[in-house]
Amino acid sequence: MKNFKNLLENSNLKTTPQRLAILKELDTKGHASIEEIYETIKEMFPSISLATIYKNINALKEEGIISEICLHQKPKFEIDKSPHAHFICKKCGNVEDIPFNDIIKNDFNQKYPDSQKELYIYGICKKCKKV
Repeated sequence: MKNFKNLLENSNLKTTPQRLAILKELDTKGHASIEEIYETIKEMFPSISLATIYKNINALKEEGIISEICLHQKPKFEIDKSPHAHFICKKCGNVEDIPFNDIIKNDFNQKYPDSQKELYIYGICKKCKKV
């Protein structure tokens, strides 16, 4: 488990129980939509609103603590900042991280040093192929 308190303390954001819960949920799930985060967090904080989750997700994204994965469906969010691609199942929508190897990382960094690198691969996951 990552030290989420340090992530927040090293940003311009206050450390709140709600933000810590959001980060923990993203760490647990890997990738999650705002609605998925809300469904879990409202069990811990019954009075929390969906608007509060949106506000906190946007603040965490603006501070660079989390990243938005732009999918054809609802966007999902993650904490992982290492260079990687995303495999997205066209059937169930599951998102899986695929690390970039050193050759790909070096090639991208040489050709496009100051760019944001996002790679999305669409297909059918192993779980859906079995069905």
